[in-house]
Amino acid sequence: MLSEKQKQDYELALIKAYKAMSDVINERAKQDEKWGEHNHYPPLWVGILGEEYGELCQAVNETVFDNGTDKGGYENMRKEAVQVAAVALAFIECLDKNKEEWEL
Repeated sequence: MLSEKQKQDYELALIKAYKAMSDVINERAKQDEKWGEHNHYPPLWVGILGEEYGELCQAVNETVFDNGTDKGGYENMRKEAVQVAAVALAFIECLDKNKEEWEL
């Protein structure tokens, strides 16, 4: 049985997770609106995901090392993390859609 504190902590964690996932889903919609449906073969997805991950790494490094650019900080790190998650989600959607056709 969960204590009252554990229940409250769990509910708070769910609210935070819902917010994060909502932001990822909204970013997916923006990506589809901007680029259309992506139906890439896995090696191209790895390149796209790598590019987004590189931007996240840059945002983290600019925050940690404070190189005087505007590419660091919480907002930029979060924005880039959401974009990485959205691209990863698009990759998963594409894999699921093409599993049989690509014989994966």
